[in-house]
Amino acid sequence: MTIEENVPLAPLTTMKVGGPAKLFVNAITEDDVMSAVEYARSNHLPWFVLGGGSNLVVADAGFSGVVIKIAIPGVKSCDVRRRRREYVVGAGEEWDTLVAKAVAENCAGIETLSGIPGTVGGTPVQNVGAYGQEVAETIQSIRVLDLQNMRVKEFSNAECGFSYRTSIFNSTAAGHYIVLGVTYSLEIGGPARVTYADLKRYFGEGRQPSLQETRDAVRAVRLSKAMLIVPDDEDCRSAGSFFKNPIVEDSKYQEVAAIAAQKGIVAAPPKYPATDGKVKMSAAWLVENAGFSKGYTRGNAAISRKHALALVNHGSATAAEIIALRDEVQRGVSGMFGIQLHPEPVMLGF
Repeated sequence: MTIEENVPLAPLTTMKVGGPAKLFVNAITEDDVMSAVEYARSNHLPWFVLGGGSNLVVADAGFSGVVIKIAIPGVKSCDVRRRRREYVVGAGEEWDTLVAKAVAENCAGIETLSGIPGTVGGTPVQNVGAYGQEVAETIQSIRVLDLQNMRVKEFSNAECGFSYRTSIFNSTAAGHYIVLGVTYSLEIGGPARVTYADLKRYFGEGRQPSLQETRDAVRAVRLSKAMLIVPDDEDCRSAGSFFKNPIVEDSKYQEVAAIAAQKGIVAAPPKYPATDGKVKMSAAWLVENAGFSKGYTRGNAAISRKHALALVNHGSATAAEIIALRDEVQRGVSGMFGIQLHPEPVMLGF
């Protein structure tokens, strides 16, 4: 294990803001991860686990402890029964590289999750989902380091407590485990999932695209919304969707719809079924109809010109500018509709 000093963190994130890590470890083995944690603990230092940096905002002052970059590689696959293939993947592998491999091997289950930045280890933590699929549907098991006894253990899918953008790893057991690897179970020769409105519009009615066509379509749609990482595109310097879609009681939805009608907003707020009889509302609709249009700018921070949920760095934004814009949007939506938007990214060093 090698420990580096004062390593800039902004280049290791998709938002490209923030200061350095006082100490930094690039952990390429499970032993590296254990050693880094033990070093931080024995020296009474705070520590943080870094994946692909796609869901992270780093404070301008950086982080005064140890950043442990999970870089464990490896992808192994085997057919476990008829029409099922398991992929055993190191937490440091790039997520989209895995999706591309699965699609090329005609294995269905994660094709609409194409183009999502980040590493495999981050996918179960927030139950990554997009365009009608979630990783919770395909995760077979998760290999973790238990920080209470420093032993490696495995969680089954059922033990992970998956729900919308949530698992035990970012809720009830947050900070108790580090993901070392994930096993996914995919369907060999299965059909592509084309249930999301954007994809239905893309392909038109009555067409069943291949897995590769679906992957290409998802990437094209993400590109049109600046949700695909493209070098030198300032609309891509973001942490993805900055706000979660709020899940509310139907009575609250009706209240928002009434406010919208009162304000002369022609389009009714979209809603989608959620658990326990609740409905999921569109955070993007709330943001735009609270007066924050695409391209809305404050200093060097802005809302993407292509997607109302992405807060972007126009090149020299500080973390403070990003947070100020976040706060302004939250206040605006709360003041207009009485709904508190909750951010998706992790905030480090604030």
